[in-house]
Amino acid sequence: MSIERIGVIGAGQMGTGIAHVLALSGYSVVLDDINKDTLAKALDRIERNMQRQAGKGIINQAQIAPAMKNISITQTVADLKDCGMVIEAATEDEAVKKKIFQELCRHLPEKAMIATNTSSISVTRLAASTDRPERFIGLHFMNPVPVMQLVEVIRGIATDDATFQAALDIVKKTGKTAAYAEDFPAFIVNRILLPMINEAVYTLYEGVGNVDAIDTAMRLGANHPMGPLQLADFIGLDTCLAVMQVLYEGLADSKYRPCPLLVKYVEAGWLGKKTGRGFYDYRGEHPVPTR
Repeated sequence: MSIERIGVIGAGQMGTGIAHVLALSGYSVVLDDINKDTLAKALDRIERNMQRQAGKGIINQAQIAPAMKNISITQTVADLKDCGMVIEAATEDEAVKKKIFQELCRHLPEKAMIATNTSSISVTRLAASTDRPERFIGLHFMNPVPVMQLVEVIRGIATDDATFQAALDIVKKTGKTAAYAEDFPAFIVNRILLPMINEAVYTLYEGVGNVDAIDTAMRLGANHPMGPLQLADFIGLDTCLAVMQVLYEGLADSKYRPCPLLVKYVEAGWLGKKTGRGFYDYRGEHPVPTR
């Protein structure tokens, strides 16, 4: 099934990155968000990131203008009606996603497919909220999308072979590598990564080490490119908490209980880099640990 036009719902960090790689790969992209300012910022961010890639020799300067022309923006879901596939990249909140799908299905033709970029929520359950569970699939791009090579591909219980193959074709055309994951809470990457981050927060909570010591230990002792607390700030502490809650509720195992300190940071609105404060304070010239 050949797809030429793809809709992306949500112009945040993930949606913007997905639109970026799709446009560079030659797809016509319709980027949808309810916020006009967010859409304007998204286009600016995409162009700046492409310029950065060109500066590093990852892409050619000549690719940027055509790619940007491939992207149109809208605040109206109805404008996605001509898309062969729509990828939802909204906040990691099941109720929000289901509301989006219900509105989206009213405008999409019968054969159009829907993908969700969820990092943890049941693809089968999300698919069941639509009128086309057989044409619904999980496409979990990693953050930051233009840099990371992996896409987890998750079939719901009803996903048909044609939808699965179409999803694999999109991943291949964007130059990414697909990893097939079964539809269990948090799939592969986050099933392993987020409990490690949560344990790092427990290590901080219990006073085993401070922020700097924990991140230094994992960078130099485990050869990780960044420490787990720095990574949590980059992901967003609200997203980290949401994934841990999905794991805890979905698997009913106490080892997935979110650390109370993680909950407290989210309650304070200290969500990481995107809000200026998390386990580090980003408001100055250099990040400073908050504990």
